[in-house]
Amino acid sequence: MTILPSDDPITAAGLPRRFAPCFQEYNLEQLDPAQHSDLIIERLLAYGDRRAARWLWQCYGREGLRSWVERDGARRLPWRRYTLWCVLLDLPRALHPRGEERIWEH
Repeated sequence: MTILPSDDPITAAGLPRRFAPCFQEYNLEQLDPAQHSDLIIERLLAYGDRRAARWLWQCYGREGLRSWVERDGARRLPWRRYTLWCVLLDLPRALHPRGEERIWEH
């Protein structure tokens, strides 16, 4: 599924263990990249680093990430991260949603 360095430990489902800080309230062993793609994409786009972005790109592809950001990014990502991903994925930036349209206030 992905190309990872041999010293990078992964879960049985193929999720790198270095992403554990992004999923503190979840059991990393139970997360499956295919079954839980919305959660994994959301958390790694919001809180991941360059290695997380590279892994996302390899796992879901540019179009998969672009589709997710278009569909859910404005509501589920911190606004600055959403804006960054719109620039990186050549998407038009949405207007800042009103509080009642966002999932989280912050």
